[in-house]
Amino acid sequence: MFFKQDAGGVSWLLVCLGNPGDKYENTRHNVGFMVADEVAERQSKPIQRLKFKALTNVLSISGEKVLVMKPITYMNLSGEAVRQAADFYKIPPDHVLVVSDDTALPVGRLRIRTKGSAGGHNGLKNIIQHLGTDQFPRLRVGVGEKPHPGYDLADWVLGKFVGEDKKAIDGAVKRAADAIECILAEGIDRGMGKFNG
Repeated sequence: MFFKQDAGGVSWLLVCLGNPGDKYENTRHNVGFMVADEVAERQSKPIQRLKFKALTNVLSISGEKVLVMKPITYMNLSGEAVRQAADFYKIPPDHVLVVSDDTALPVGRLRIRTKGSAGGHNGLKNIIQHLGTDQFPRLRVGVGEKPHPGYDLADWVLGKFVGEDKKAIDGAVKRAADAIECILAEGIDRGMGKFNG
């Protein structure tokens, strides 16, 4: 018997945050999109089907059926895409894994959490608002703190990675994809133990 590849439900949403469009490519705020692309590249399945206000594809990751999403709502409205997909597939918040940038972590550092506040991140804030809870797992990728207190945060997160930072983030994106595989295979506690540091 033959089944359509994406027939039926999915067990997880992997929501990778960023902003659509060339001008945002390879910026600090788009590290989530970079992680999505790494996950997809490992399976040669690009994230390009437009659904739920996001570019999506259904991938099998560590034996789980996962809808990988790159919301195209712009960062501050990411929750709209997440809500639509979560409602459609009836995915509980604890199976919505969100990948985002974090300016409080050094470049390339990963931090996995089972839940928590938005920590000033507008994408996470909007997802919390739309899901009505902060009880969903997240994988934050450090993009470094702004160089000095007077520096505009928007300019910082919309700046591109260069030099050593670029090298560090390329490595972090690969580790983040490894961490996602680990979380889905062995659970979030194992992921935290292995990749938080």
